This record gives sequence, C-alpha cells and structure tokens, in this order.
Amino acid sequence: MRKFLLLLLILSYMLPAQAWLWDKKDKALEAELVGKGYAGKLPELNKNVQPKQKKVATPIFESQKGFNDPSELKPVPKDNPAFINIISKKDKTSKYVIDANEIIPLIERLADSIEEEHTVQLFVTRANILTMNLDHLKTKYDGQPESFYESFKKLMEINQFVKTVAQLRREAVTYQRYLAYQSTGSIYNPENINQQLQYLLEELNSAVILLKQEE
Repeated sequence: MRKFLLLLLILSYMLPAQAWLWDKKDKALEAELVGKGYAGKLPELNKNVQPKQKKVATPIFESQKGFNDPSELKPVPKDNPAFINIISKKDKTSKYVIDANEIIPLIERLADSIEEEHTVQLFVTRANILTMNLDHLKTKYDGQPESFYESFKKLMEINQFVKTVAQLRREAVTYQRYLAYQSTGSIYNPENINQQLQYLLEELNSAVILLKQEE
C-alpha cells in the first residue's frame, strides 16, 4: 500500500514538467509553419448546391383533340396528283390492257401462218386458239366500260372474221374438189380464199398496232 501511494506522489510531480515540455514543442512547431499552407477559412461547399429536382419531359408538339377519333380524321387528298402518282402509286396498267397484251402473240402467230403460207391444219389450229381467247375476253368485258374501247371493238370484229376464214379453209379442203367454181362453189376458189387471207392479215396487223398504242 505504501508503495502505491509513493508511486502516485512521484507521478503528480512529473505531470506538470511533461505538460510544459509538450507545450513548448507545440509552440515551436507553430512558429515553424507560419506562412506555409492555407490559413484562411474553408468555403462552405454546400452553400450553392441546389437539391436535385425530378424533371418532367414535355412533347415538342401540341396534341390534337380527337386524334384517335375516325370522325375527326381528314380525308386523303384523292384529287391531288402528287398523292395519286407518288403516295398512292396506283398501277396505271388496267386488267384489260394486261389481258389484251396476252392476245398479241396469238395474233402475230396467225399472221405469220398467212405470210409464210403454212398448211391449212396449222392455220386452223392457231385460228382456234386465238378465237377461244377472244371469246373469253368478250365474256369478261362485254357490257363493261372496256367494251367501248376501240381495241375491244376491233378484236371482236377480228374474232368473227378469223372464225369465218378458218371455217372457209376447212370446208374448201373437203368440198372444192367436188364443186364447180360457179355460184355456191365459187367461194372455195383458191383466188377468193387468198383474197380473204390477205384482208385478214391487214386486219390482224392493224389490231396489233392498236393494242400496243394502249399499253
């Protein structure tokens, strides 16, 4: 116990001396740092900082009332050529023109048979193919606006003429050897048949020209 009291007494005498020593060191350090570093006040960093606000995006255009209402929608400019020719891009080729163009090669083949004097069988075969297609064209467009086209009228005339000449050539092969070229039998005369063929050739060529003008 006496030793403990003695130790406390020694420490009480030593503390003031140590405090004086540390105070002397602090003053020496402070004198050494004078004029070095920043000695002013630090700025308040949070002074000019605004609190973050939630931004709401707004459209750059004005909304139109009734946009989804069909009754409020404006009709398309059907009378405007720019809309018809560019936006609409309507096909100018009608179905009639497409159908008529498919008949042109058939007419040209029959014309070749006349010019090159093919056999009666080949001529009649090509004539039948042409008339079947012309009959179909008549059924499809008869009574329609296309029936007033000049090309349609021309094709219908040719249709009847081709049928007549083809029938004449078929009958001539069978009957001309038995009939005298007088009265009824004269229609099977080779000269008369050739005249009919030449007239038919002219009509076929004119029909092709007319059809190509309507493409």
